Amino acid sequence: MASSRVPAPDEFARNRVASLLEAKRREGRDVLDLTVSNPTLAGLGWPPASLLGALADGRAARHDPDPRGPAAAREAVASHLAARGAVDPERVFLTASTSEAYAHLFRLLCEPGDEVLIPRPSYPLIEPIARLEGVRAVPYRLSYGGRWRLDVDSLEASAGPRTRAVVVVQPNNPTGSCFDPSEIATVDGLCLARGLAILSDEVFGDFPWRAGAQALPSLMGATRAPTFTLGGISKACGLPQMKVSWIVASGAKESLAPLLPGLEWILDLFLSVGAPAALALPEFLRSGGEFRTPMRERLSRNLRVLRDAASRSAGRLDVLDGDGGWTAILRVGFEQEPSAAPGGVHEDLAEWALARHDVYLHPAHFYDLARDDLAVVSLIGDPEVLERALSRILG
Repeated sequence: MASSRVPAPDEFARNRVASLLEAKRREGRDVLDLTVSNPTLAGLGWPPASLLGALADGRAARHDPDPRGPAAAREAVASHLAARGAVDPERVFLTASTSEAYAHLFRLLCEPGDEVLIPRPSYPLIEPIARLEGVRAVPYRLSYGGRWRLDVDSLEASAGPRTRAVVVVQPNNPTGSCFDPSEIATVDGLCLARGLAILSDEVFGDFPWRAGAQALPSLMGATRAPTFTLGGISKACGLPQMKVSWIVASGAKESLAPLLPGLEWILDLFLSVGAPAALALPEFLRSGGEFRTPMRERLSRNLRVLRDAASRSAGRLDVLDGDGGWTAILRVGFEQEPSAAPGGVHEDLAEWALARHDVYLHPAHFYDLARDDLAVVSLIGDPEVLERALSRILG
């Protein structure tokens, strides 16, 4: 029998939107996909084949393990992050992915049955990783009233005697929101008072929506509680297939220092970052600007497409405000109809758009957004496809 930490067979069943999408594609329908998240398939001509030459470093022929990753790679990460705060390369730890980084940190901080607080809405990745590590993910609320804000009462109410960490996703996926300085201070104060760590997922931190900005603020150096900031080249350099990410440790020395030997011990058990990718990391980060610039231009153009459509929609379309990242939340006024599903459940926006207009959006419930008139759209796809899809939806 499989462990209870692994989903039961019935949990792998396709949801209604996924089943409908499969049927549409079987029929050969012209479905416009607004969910693309793979930067290598975004039509930016990235990465160039020449970049792969960086993987041919002869030093990779020798096994010379460092659980933190090669010094040159960690120095390159520190240099890349310098615009967002000073980083000591000795406090940089390489992992194969952000998912792996979460798992390592849950192992470091939690006993089985302990809890971590996670934002809601958010991308549905953290909870299953926590579950696999025997850790319970407890949500705290982000609320929207013209902008997304931390619900402080929700955060404080969610923290219990077995809470060990607070996860911050900055900018959040899918809301695109960041905490302001007062909200960061609130999280830091709670963690200091209760002896908790902060896990700050900043994988989209290089992609602000504000014109001219190169990066979003970071929690690195902004907190006294032990803080572990997550990033990687999947987003920063558009190279998800190269499997290199990082953890940056910061916070007050007296509370952080006792945790670092344990983190290094965990990393030494796995040694999961391959030598070719680790040795190529300085070149990947150096060349990443050739990806980030056109990607920022793509984000800006797609946001203009959405906002222009909203301004012409007579109130039928809203784009919820945010600070950065690769996704946006849409509100669309549409006429719901009873479903043929058991119980007569009404359609949500994503199901309606796919069923009526052959437009594929990420459903709101995928991110724990509890409103039927909301859906999530990727900002990295072809702007012309986005324009065509909005024309279909708005008529």
